[in-house]
Amino acid sequence: MTATVNSVECEALVLAEKARPRGAYPHYKRSGPFVFISGTSARRSDNSIAGADADALGTTKLDIGTQTKACIENIRDILKAAGGDLENLVEISTFLLSMNDFGGYNEVYNKYFSSDGPARTTVAVHQLPHPHLLIEIKGVAFIP
Repeated sequence: MTATVNSVECEALVLAEKARPRGAYPHYKRSGPFVFISGTSARRSDNSIAGADADALGTTKLDIGTQTKACIENIRDILKAAGGDLENLVEISTFLLSMNDFGGYNEVYNKYFSSDGPARTTVAVHQLPHPHLLIEIKGVAFIP
């Protein structure tokens, strides 16, 4: 959906090939050259979660590296739909379920970004929207 607010064109988009947001919000909202990416997780379009596997006895194994990669790749796909890519990110906020996962998160993050990448904040939170999620990332991009 596209609208004009104070002479600035705004666009909100939900991508059909991505997991549907669990509320009334888009995958991204563009305001002029700025693109605001909603909190993105490792949830796939079929609602399964990358990096969350259960064995025959129901024991669940959660992998922060796999979930971090899935979050960043989902953000990349959202940015491509908005006409950009990861290099357009100017800010990222990451929410970890546990700071014990910071090292694994950082290891994967560093494969995508260098020290001249987006400004970044990482915090631990009490809960995320699904018990198998270890991480959620949101961001802001500048796409002229």
